[in-house]
Amino acid sequence: MSLEVCVDNLLSLQTAAAADVDRIELCSALELGGLTPSAGLMIAAAEVGVAVHTLIRPRAGDFEFSGCEIEQMIDDIHACREVGLAGVVIGAGTGGWLDETSLEALVDAARGLEVTLHRAFDLVDDKVLAIDIAADLGIDRILTSGGAATAVAGADEIRRYVDHAGGRVSIMAGSGITADNVASIIERTGVRDVHGSFSRASRQYDAAIPALGFSASEALITADREAINAVKDVLNGL
Repeated sequence: MSLEVCVDNLLSLQTAAAADVDRIELCSALELGGLTPSAGLMIAAAEVGVAVHTLIRPRAGDFEFSGCEIEQMIDDIHACREVGLAGVVIGAGTGGWLDETSLEALVDAARGLEVTLHRAFDLVDDKVLAIDIAADLGIDRILTSGGAATAVAGADEIRRYVDHAGGRVSIMAGSGITADNVASIIERTGVRDVHGSFSRASRQYDAAIPALGFSASEALITADREAINAVKDVLNGL
């Protein structure tokens, strides 16, 4: 079993590392589904002693990227390698299909790093074909909620993906995972990797902060060490 924790700030990075999770997904702007983190945060992540995989996503919205955006993403992948991070998290697609050409370029840029296909996969119409494409490209794992809002709701679909993948690529369940449901999700799906942010509001902002547009929320949202440990305890007992 492996536990991946997604973080978008330095405090959450330090919390996840201190909890000795198996892997950290590093990003910014989780409220937007995650974007590529800053160079400074990547440098800090290289020093935490936990495998860190960086999300490569240049903007919010869909995953139909222009050629210039793909070049930007390739540069970000090179930056991850240069600071010594272990992997990258990528995705590209349009119209219900994976963008194989763009993904091939991104995977090629990431040679020597682990590669995860993120939940752009959940927007694909033919997920069985997408699994085959990912495996052929040499992608290591696919993060999915089974095309549903949560991994609980998509558990039956995730089981189908695990069965089809047959070990060629790891299927990692994510979205809405907690200590209360992780054992059931694993039993129903057969996954060996789970993912979540396991976060909470750690500090309330002054009312002026969201009012003036400096934050989308009224509080600083950070990883919760107790929530992470609770999930780890369940996984260790399986």
